[in-house]
Amino acid sequence: MPKPQHIVHITERSLWETARESGTYEMSTRGRTLQQEGFVHFATRDQLPRIAAFLYGDYEGPDELVVLVVDPARLDVPLRYEAMPPNGEEFPHVYGAVPVEAVVSVEPWG
Repeated sequence: MPKPQHIVHITERSLWETARESGTYEMSTRGRTLQQEGFVHFATRDQLPRIAAFLYGDYEGPDELVVLVVDPARLDVPLRYEAMPPNGEEFPHVYGAVPVEAVVSVEPWG
């Protein structure tokens, strides 16, 4: 099965703004950093609604949620599609800081 052109990551707008200032995005998932997880969790477009509900279904934070759309060709770190329990569904994982130049668009979520 061909891999999608773009991968997506849902996050809080303030975290993205911090990344824009520093030059790299380093949050793995809600409340966990790249350093804690070892990679940044991503999803495909089809996986995004389910992942957003799982991670942010109870979200009542001050920031709006946004979706970072990343072009894998712009990454300078490894991207691997890895099977996750319990059913072995493959998710894209980026093994390193995501350069802000790899983010081709930022979309509001919700």
